[in-house]
Amino acid sequence: MYAGTATASVAAAALLGAGTLLMAGPTTDGPRTAAATAGRPAVAAHALAAPGARTVSDVTGGGTGNPLVIAHRGASAYAPENTLAAVDKAADLGFDWVENDVQLTRDGVPVVIHDTGLRRTTNAEEVFPDRAPWAVKDFTAAEIARLDAGSWFGPEYEGVRVPTLRQYLHRIGRNHQNLLLEIKSPEVYPGIEQATLRLLRQEGWLDRGHVRGRLVIQSFGADSVRTVHELRPDVITGFLGTPAVDDLPAYAQFTDQINPAHTSLSSEYVATVHALKGPHDKPLRVSTWTVNDAAHALRVAAYGVDGIITNAPDVVREATG
Repeated sequence: MYAGTATASVAAAALLGAGTLLMAGPTTDGPRTAAATAGRPAVAAHALAAPGARTVSDVTGGGTGNPLVIAHRGASAYAPENTLAAVDKAADLGFDWVENDVQLTRDGVPVVIHDTGLRRTTNAEEVFPDRAPWAVKDFTAAEIARLDAGSWFGPEYEGVRVPTLRQYLHRIGRNHQNLLLEIKSPEVYPGIEQATLRLLRQEGWLDRGHVRGRLVIQSFGADSVRTVHELRPDVITGFLGTPAVDDLPAYAQFTDQINPAHTSLSSEYVATVHALKGPHDKPLRVSTWTVNDAAHALRVAAYGVDGIITNAPDVVREATG
């Protein structure tokens, strides 16, 4: 998930007229240096509160009163993002909702990684020195499986791999976790919605129990979210961004959640979203990102958001109760 959103005018254009215009934030494919860790929040050790499992109603409406805390790319303040180590860390901390990003390899395999390039979080540049610009779409699943996706974060994670979505689903299933899945850069990967849904179905994630309360599929691409809704109307969907208020009724035709950056939120906007019903005839929900400190967590909780997406879920849980 990116730190910026499309403007309201671009969002309206994508939704209301441009059949192929898909909204996405900028890619983050800088070199793999010590600066890559600079974005990690400074978090102290915190006493763990008793974890509470969330139910179907917390995803589709009628939650428990305080925001659902969702571990962004796993507990990515403490382990390399979008890896099995990160979701295990979230499980260790007591969190049953994790967010991840899915893209497609050259041979069409869904893999879990954030950037559209491999340089920042893997050693692709060293392993494949002649394959610039090291885009995910240019590598096969077998080639990506060779890469070290942990050493950039810390030496203790040397050898951690980029997981396939199938491997990721197996792990969060073992951990009894739930999934907020982002379809990343759909304009780069024609057919990614079908490929993702196909794999989810094969792994049992499109049965009644999962689609009612354990799975949400979101994207910055309005057309991508709409495609998922058309292919599987039963699946809960989310749009990443802050559409103009006048455009919200149109979004409510195909998405159950409006999930904006926390910097773009206000209590009035949250209330306006909540006043609308989505395609499942439930009030639209709001999960905001990426909140990593107590002060901002308290601010967005006061706005009435339904979920908070965070790299440091224990910090947000402690702040919001």
